[in-house]
Amino acid sequence: MENILELKTINELSELSFYIPSYQRGYKWTDKEVRELLDDINEFVPKQIGDSDEKSWYCLQPIVVKSRSDDELEVIDGQQRLTTIYLILHYLNQDFKEERRDKLFHLDYETRNDTKVFLENLGDNPEFNDENIDFYYISKAYKTIEKWFGNQGSNFDNSNFRSKFKFNSKVIWYQSNEDNPIAVFTRINIGKIPLTNAELIKALFLNSSNFDKKDFEKLKLRQLEIATEWDQIESKFQNNKFWYFLTGNKVATNRIEFIFDLMNEEIDESDDYSAFRFFSKKFKSKTQIAVEKNWKEVKDYFQRFNEWYHERELYHKIGYLIYSGAVTIKQLYESSASMTKKDFRTYLDLTIRESLVGVELENLQYGDNEVKNILLLYNILTMLSSQKDNSYFPFDIFKNGSWDIEHITSVKDTMPDKNRRDWLNDASIFIDESKKEGKDLLKKIPNCDVNNNDDFKSLFEDIVSHFNSDIKDEDINDLSNLTLLDSETNRGYKNAVFPLKRKTIINRDKEGVFIPICTKNVFLKYFSEYPPRISFWTQDDRENYEKDLYNVLQNYLEV
Repeated sequence: MENILELKTINELSELSFYIPSYQRGYKWTDKEVRELLDDINEFVPKQIGDSDEKSWYCLQPIVVKSRSDDELEVIDGQQRLTTIYLILHYLNQDFKEERRDKLFHLDYETRNDTKVFLENLGDNPEFNDENIDFYYISKAYKTIEKWFGNQGSNFDNSNFRSKFKFNSKVIWYQSNEDNPIAVFTRINIGKIPLTNAELIKALFLNSSNFDKKDFEKLKLRQLEIATEWDQIESKFQNNKFWYFLTGNKVATNRIEFIFDLMNEEIDESDDYSAFRFFSKKFKSKTQIAVEKNWKEVKDYFQRFNEWYHERELYHKIGYLIYSGAVTIKQLYESSASMTKKDFRTYLDLTIRESLVGVELENLQYGDNEVKNILLLYNILTMLSSQKDNSYFPFDIFKNGSWDIEHITSVKDTMPDKNRRDWLNDASIFIDESKKEGKDLLKKIPNCDVNNNDDFKSLFEDIVSHFNSDIKDEDINDLSNLTLLDSETNRGYKNAVFPLKRKTIINRDKEGVFIPICTKNVFLKYFSEYPPRISFWTQDDRENYEKDLYNVLQNYLEV
């Protein structure tokens, strides 16, 4: 027997009998949860769907059951919701004479043999029933329902609410065939395999009712093929390098759901099962044609993403555009589907260019929002410029880390508050004592009163000026003195002088920490005239770095 996945209206539950086993916790819904359900149903307005007579419906969370006997279902998950549904139906029934009342489903609790009778006689006792803890919370919830309806006013239409609740509200019905219901309950409730959109949609694809049952072996083979392809796609998405190239979402399980969200044309942010609801409509015909058509679209999405990932130029430019927010991956997919590869590459370049309209490198300053994206693009294009470099920018590390815009050389307005003596001692190692100013600084350092702000500030600024050579103070916050660095490395050296930063970055790189290529180029003096002045960031260094920024980015900037 297969697992059953379908949608059931509240009215379709009326003929059923449910058994709540002892491993379930007692009823604990609060006033807030009961009112929220009533408010949601009340505010929902069913709408006609297309040219059909079908109306839209309100989706409740899943109810998971297992057949216990021919006429009874064991509730594995959703008993709190199911009990509340019963209480609302019971209240609505009170509007009618007994012979005209709707038949309600039955609820039996293993731990409370008399619960069934108690539920059937709700409302007879105006006070809370505190005979046991379950009865107390159930009667409290029922009083909340009575109060809610009583507060709706004279214009409230009970019959309209009742119709919406019974016929336009549906539960996601999952009937398991597993032998051990406690194992299912445990897995669901510890969150290892929750009933996500992906799991529910997978059941739609593999449902036997969607296939021709005349050839059982062929049916099983096709189900196995789809399940295998599903696992292959999920496995690829579990590769963080692939996943974070496409998205910044840190979801750990069921990453294939990313494709379903992109395919969903009826997104409802307030509905956790919006994607499942959308796909359930697609499978309404219950034919293999629907299966094959929708599965082909899923694979088309994946194959396109996989193609982007393995083409180095596409990987980097698309990765940049997605990170910068210049375009959505849905827009990229739709554009690529209607273009040749050559045209798509042109489109990517044009989109990058459009994202930088109005950006002038010479005017960018420390703190401007555009700086991080500019430096990211600079690193990416520098990597792409080498025909022999086959490395890929690690979007997984970049998106999962914290990154700072770092001054290449020290700034005078960030004086250390703590560990001042250490800062002076670290700087003294690299001071050029061949010059008179260097010798003077080395003499002052041992005698500096680090607890005297004025004394320390004067020496601190003189040391910063020594290492900054001839760089003007007004240039210190320009883009040409900024680079991209992970926060841990940056904050580890606390506005250190250039040579100490350089030493720290080289050591971090040796340890395997990711240092962006352009940041390494800066601190390795890649842009310097030979022989370089290793311990100093000079005006020539700054100007040469600035020229490289322009050269690499010029094709994407307004002239």
